[in-house]
Order: sequence, then structure tokens, then C-alpha cells
Amino acid sequence: MDGMTLLIASRRPRRIQAPADPGAARRVLRRQVARLEQELTELGCSAWPRTDLRGGVRSRGGARLLSLGELEELRDGLAGETARLRRALDERGEKEEQSRRLVEEMLLEPERYKWVRVANEDIGEPGCHHWHVRPRWGVLGMLMKWWRVRISSGCP
Repeated sequence: MDGMTLLIASRRPRRIQAPADPGAARRVLRRQVARLEQELTELGCSAWPRTDLRGGVRSRGGARLLSLGELEELRDGLAGETARLRRALDERGEKEEQSRRLVEEMLLEPERYKWVRVANEDIGEPGCHHWHVRPRWGVLGMLMKWWRVRISSGCP
């Protein structure tokens, strides 16, 4: 807020009342759980091919009817896991974007990035080739400052 104070009206806080009907509360919670499960699934699919980023909550021990408290715990667990996976994907996306920019800069000015190597997995792509800045013609190229980006042909 940059040093500004926030004035709040002196009204009594509103209380959110739970539906009097437990069946209605159960339906609302089940809808929320279904939405969060769908969102978690979509985030997991968008993480492909990164297999280290997966989300989920622990099983409750088989099929059974959950109480309202257990449904609330499940909803809260799914919400937390969804937020965690979203943060992890955002962080990974930023790192991959930095690596893509690095590859572009390496291709434009290889002499500034001597001996730098970027793998395909660093940019979030499947496969095993990489970009490596190396001198052209070995030691002679190093002495003459002739640098180039060598792109590997793929897996050995």
C-alpha cells in the first residue's frame, strides 16, 4: 500500500451462514471439490512432459460417504495442492523462458557466451539435444576468437 492507510468502515463483519440443510452443504462442497479436481488435472496435463511436477491429495481409504468436515478437509487440501502446483509451474515457466532467451542470445553473439551449454530439458522440450558455444577449429579458433554455437544432433 506504499505507506497509505486503509480505512475500513466500522460495520460488523458479515457472517457467512452455512445452509441449514446438510444435503445442500454437501452438494456445494462436492461441486467445489469437483471444480478443484478438474483444475488440478488440467494443471497436471499442462505440466507435460515435466514428470516431476504432479499434484494430488492422499486417498481416504476407498469409496465411502465423507462427512461435511471431511469434505471441507478434502476441499482445503485440493485448494492448497492446486496453488502449490500453479506456483511450481509458474516458476518452472520463468526458468524455461530465461533459458530460451539465453539460447537466442547465444545464437546472436556466441563470443559473449563462451563454453555455455543449454540442454533441451532446460527449455522444457522433450529430447536430449543441446546448444553449446565452442570455438571453431579448436585451439586456433580460441586464439582467433572464432566462437560458434554447436547444436547437437540428439541422443547418442
